[in-house]
Amino acid sequence: MADASADLAVRGKAPKAPKAPKAAKKPKETKAANIDTKGLTVSREQDIALWYTEMITKAGIVSYYDVQDICYILEPPTIFAWEKIHDFFDAKIRSIGYYPVFISRDNLEKEKDHVEGFSAEVAWVTHGGKTKLEKPIAVRPTSETAMYKDFSTKINSHRDLPFKRNQWNNVVRWEFTHCTPLLRSREFLWQEGHTAHLTKESADEEVLQILDWYADVYEELLAVPVVKGKKTENEKFPGAIYTTTIESFIEANGRAIQAGTSHALGQNFAKMYDITVEDPASIKADGESQKIYVWQNSWGLSTRSLGTMLMIHGDDKGAIFPPRVAEYQVALIPVGLTAKTPDADRQKLLDDIHGIAETLTKGGIRVECDTRSQYSPGWKFSEYELRGFPLRIEFGPKDSANGVVTTVRRDTGEKGTIKTGGEIASDVQKLLDQIQDDMLTKARKMYQEHIKYTSDWNEVVPLLNAKNVIRMPHCGDGDCAELVKKETAEMCKTENMDPRAPSMGAKALCVPFDQPGLPENSLCTRANCGKAAVNYTQFGRSY
Repeated sequence: MADASADLAVRGKAPKAPKAPKAAKKPKETKAANIDTKGLTVSREQDIALWYTEMITKAGIVSYYDVQDICYILEPPTIFAWEKIHDFFDAKIRSIGYYPVFISRDNLEKEKDHVEGFSAEVAWVTHGGKTKLEKPIAVRPTSETAMYKDFSTKINSHRDLPFKRNQWNNVVRWEFTHCTPLLRSREFLWQEGHTAHLTKESADEEVLQILDWYADVYEELLAVPVVKGKKTENEKFPGAIYTTTIESFIEANGRAIQAGTSHALGQNFAKMYDITVEDPASIKADGESQKIYVWQNSWGLSTRSLGTMLMIHGDDKGAIFPPRVAEYQVALIPVGLTAKTPDADRQKLLDDIHGIAETLTKGGIRVECDTRSQYSPGWKFSEYELRGFPLRIEFGPKDSANGVVTTVRRDTGEKGTIKTGGEIASDVQKLLDQIQDDMLTKARKMYQEHIKYTSDWNEVVPLLNAKNVIRMPHCGDGDCAELVKKETAEMCKTENMDPRAPSMGAKALCVPFDQPGLPENSLCTRANCGKAAVNYTQFGRSY
């Protein structure tokens, strides 16, 4: 997938560092000065939470900010990947607007179910400078209430429908006690779309179309597999009549993650904000017609998508970016140069490698060419593995003599060669496309292996503790789904568990659209329920 906006970075000589002061003598047994802290010090399998924190910071993906556990600095690779998602989605729906970050209290509290669902998450501004505000102002947790008063003004006729707004912004949600950058944080970037339709059928059609596009973002760009489904009643968006979702999964700790949602809001908000049009089906001969409320949707996708991608693909060497969203797809590194290499030969090799970089860049490939002489090739290999560049290309005297470059895949470590002739850019692009496809295939296989079916209540917690998600016959009742979470959490306390494993119960993640047939006379799997099962519901531990 060539990128016309590709660019080239050339790493040259760094400025000389000032001389360090002489260190005080230390006891001979002290070895701390010899510890390499640039690379990761903990494995993904050993402690995924600490591994993730080290990986995103040492790889230059996220930096910490002085407002601790609330805000994070998103570094260039993160913003680049987010912009790729932005570009991809804008090609599908480009109805851009921007609504203010502040929402009046009266406006926010207009829809009862909505405000109750977000009450614990709302951050309030109470002072302007030293002056206490007469009424606190909310910092948006989402923009339904910010937008819909404006919708009621702008929608005057059924000919204005469908009416669509899509904005890329930040929101603040305050409920989290333990934040994880790019996964659960109090401030995050997202895309939120809000639309109004004449009929329920039109709104329903869009809900599913958006969900398909969200799945495409994950699978086509991020190489992350998802399961599409519908939220149970207890897990739907506050104020919605139903919520559809895509769900992903982290196999290292057995936790699911909600990847994106598309909500059918029905006419709830339309009634609150008096968003009405004349019903074209009821127009009389005198021109008068009945007023009807519009049908509304909202849908959102956040930078959580990037945290999910990094956690699924990363390994003990660092991050792994899929080629389509990598800021740089190739690290191009000269090798085989020593102190004995004649200056003329050294310069020729460097000229040749810069020529290769230019050829790849013109072919739409994003290249970082690292000719810094103060670092060894081995040190550079480790750096670009940590930063997650999808492909490393080495070029040395032997490669030059054979008319090839040596390639090393970040995802598998597999080595190969590509000829340096006129087809090098297309050959490298084919390899990057193969890496993209293989990363999705590997992640999809992993997810499928951790989806377990059962109708035996006694198997639920053992399967959960084995780091799986569970699909089981369920009655479809939201209260029962809440009891599944509560009862399995209690059961976990009596199980022999890995002390590092999360102990929370099984949350209802979704009712997958892909449903195998239920056996005849199936009952809900929860032992204390006894109702007839109506579907397979996917349960699991979740972020």
